[in-house]
Amino acid sequence: MQKNLSSKQKPKKDKPTPREIVITKLGFRGLEVLENAEYQFPRETQIVIVKLAELISSNQISEILDGGHLLALFRSIGIGVRMKTKINIEEDGKFISLSDKLGTKLSSNGS
Repeated sequence: MQKNLSSKQKPKKDKPTPREIVITKLGFRGLEVLENAEYQFPRETQIVIVKLAELISSNQISEILDGGHLLALFRSIGIGVRMKTKINIEEDGKFISLSDKLGTKLSSNGS
């Protein structure tokens, strides 16, 4: 009797969630775009994730989705995901942000 109970309690391999399926196909900065979309538009993003997972599972989407493609997809269906943008420039062999560069330029001109 004890053997029957223990054999029933063995964990079964659960099938992956739609989000996990989508994450396996994300490329460069894809996860960053997905997380921003989930934070800014949770309900709408969940619907998109489910549909993308269906398309990936049925092999209708076989290529890797990078951040740019995923962002374009969201924007094409009316979900305006906002991304943090930072512009770096090289000065004397170092990368500094454009805002720091403009800030130092403005402060040196004001003196």
